[in-house]
Formats: sequence, C-alpha cells, structure tokens
Amino acid sequence: MCIIFFKFDPRPASKNAYRLILAANRDEFYHRPSKLADFWGNDNEILSGLDMEEGREGGTWLGISTRGKLGALTNYLQPQLDRDTRGRGELVTNFLTTDMDSLSYLKKVSQEGHLYNGFNLIAADLSTAKGDVICYYGNRGEPEPIVLTPGTYGLSNALLETPWKKLCFGKQLFLKAVKQSEALPKDALVAQLLDVLNNEEAQLPDPAIEDQGQEYIQSILSKYAAVCVRGLDYGTRTNTIILVDANGQVTFTERSMLDKDPSRWETNTHEFMLQS
Repeated sequence: MCIIFFKFDPRPASKNAYRLILAANRDEFYHRPSKLADFWGNDNEILSGLDMEEGREGGTWLGISTRGKLGALTNYLQPQLDRDTRGRGELVTNFLTTDMDSLSYLKKVSQEGHLYNGFNLIAADLSTAKGDVICYYGNRGEPEPIVLTPGTYGLSNALLETPWKKLCFGKQLFLKAVKQSEALPKDALVAQLLDVLNNEEAQLPDPAIEDQGQEYIQSILSKYAAVCVRGLDYGTRTNTIILVDANGQVTFTERSMLDKDPSRWETNTHEFMLQS
C-alpha cells in the first residue's frame, strides 16, 4: 500500500510558484531490505531508493533523474498475488534509465501490463525548455495511458483519483499546504507536507476499499484506511517530498524508518538543477 499526492503546473504564473509539488508514502513490510535514496546510474544522474529484496534487487517505487525523468509506482489492491510475475519496481527503474519519453514508455508498458500484478505508474518528463509532461497508466484500468492536464491528483492502491476516503481526506490536507506554498519558506512547506503524510487518522468505514478488497478480512483493511499506515510489521516506511521550482531547481526530501523501528527516523535532502 502506498499513497501519492501531486500538483503540477508546467508554466506557473509566479516566479515563487512550484512547477511540481509531490508528496508520497511508501508502505512496505518493515523487514524488506532497501537502500535509502541516493544518486546512481551511469553518471550518478538518477536519485531514488532501491529495493534489495532477493529477486527484486534494483527496483524502485519513486525516483527522479537530473535529465528530468520522474517515475512513481503504487500497487493495486487485489485479492490474489501471482508470485510468478515480474517485479513491479523495475517499471520505474526502466523508465528512469531509458531514452523513451513518458507517453511512449507507458504505451510500451501497456502492451506488457499482463506480465505484472496490479500497478499504477506515473511517468513524467520535466523540461524547463519544452514544458513538463506527466502521464499515467494503470494495468487494471483503461488499455491506453493518458497525458494528465495540469492540476492536483491523488493516487493510492486503486486507479488514479479513485475516491477512497483516505485519499480524499489526504488530498484536502495536501491542498491546504499547497495553497500556502508560495508564502512559506521551503523548509516550512516540506514540514507541512510531511505532516500530511504522517496523518494516522483512520477514515472508516470506507465501502470503496471494502469493495475492492472484499477477499481480505475487515481487520486487515482497517489498517490501510489512514494516509500513514502503522502496523506491527507493515506500514509507512518512507515519506518523500519532491519540489520543482520555476527555474528547474529540484528539492528531494526523504524521511525513512531506521532498523525496522517506527520510533526511529532519518531525514535527508538532495538538491540539484534539472539539466534540461
């Protein structure tokens, strides 16, 4: 389970406005090995965390490159997982390392969607010169990817903008922070967005989650009903904030759980200019 909120405006009217504001949670088993976000790739041009689970090494859930490619993934809540499918994390890694544009890449992925368990994939090309393009494809939805119009979006473990209560609740909190973004210092905006991602208020009952997850018992679904998921051995392990300003300055902040302990966290920030 994961959740992503993002707002984008390729050509903001104000020089103090952000072209992209993204806030995301990665929910995973606490014991699943992974690396904290850092630069990698041929010229250290890609910034992401990396999955280190045996057989899934090198996949990622969220990443951005200095060339302006951004990829983000959520799993689709489904009753039965096929253990013989390909690792979904490679979908983001492959995009970050390819020369294909976002729409062409998602069209290719749409032809191979049956090889994976359910997923949602955001792919973006961020270009100061050409303007930003953000696309979406989910292999449990329409057969073709779509190019998103500028605006604010929410994505959890159903298709884009599916109105799960926690998604609607979190999106309102996200919008409240975004409305203050031009007036706030960057550090204060990041702090507010982290507060959004760490909200543990369960949004119950939620017929939409219950309908999609009807094969699960109620107590399990109830754990997933907050923006921040907190269980004994599974829950929100990583908060990520990505800000891209009008000039192409990227601020990537990651807050990560340490040593499988929900009481211990480490926050790191990386900044760079988009090469495009």
